[in-house]
Amino acid sequence: MRIYGLNKFSLLDYPGKVSAIIFLSGCNMNCSYCYNSDLITSKDENYSADEVLDFLENRKEKLDGVVITGGEPTIHKDLIDFIKKIKKIGFLVKLDTNGTNPDMLKELLDNKLIDYIAMDIKNSLNKYFSVINTNLDINNIIESVKLIKDSNIDHEFRTTVYNIHEESDLVDIAKLVSPSKYFLQEFMKNDKVINKFIFSKSIEELEKYVITCNNYTPTNLRKK
Repeated sequence: MRIYGLNKFSLLDYPGKVSAIIFLSGCNMNCSYCYNSDLITSKDENYSADEVLDFLENRKEKLDGVVITGGEPTIHKDLIDFIKKIKKIGFLVKLDTNGTNPDMLKELLDNKLIDYIAMDIKNSLNKYFSVINTNLDINNIIESVKLIKDSNIDHEFRTTVYNIHEESDLVDIAKLVSPSKYFLQEFMKNDKVINKFIFSKSIEELEKYVITCNNYTPTNLRKK
């Protein structure tokens, strides 16, 4: 496992919890809007697993949980063992994932190793490749959605919305993830974004989409 970064304190990334955030290198997607694009192909390891575990051991009284994000955490085969060690210290674990590895998700859920899952849904299923710019088995996305919806743990689905998305795409996603929580996320450009020519939707448009998607599943807007 390659740990690229560590945010030692966050009030925003794990709903209702004080958390640390662990960023893992590497991703199996190449999303046009990605603002952490330096993680996609990175092989950097700026922290060892032992360093992070030692840090967490010393923060047991100050943190509630740990967010594991990336990149895409589930491409790392040793993720499960790493999470077991975090749980042994006594932390709640939130996993951010793109849903491409339902087998690992199932193992994590079956072994009660995660307490919150946030899965990114990139676009309506028939337009997925227009965002991710790589090949994948779309059935893995469908299977991961089902696993998460049936998991009986806290979870959310979310879509970062930019000019490629139409309202009908977001409705399709809302139907797919119903009755789970769904967040539309405002796209914000930075110098790491892969496609420099994409742009955000207006807040007014996003609010309109939220109203429409609310007809199918509880939907909110997450502003940057």
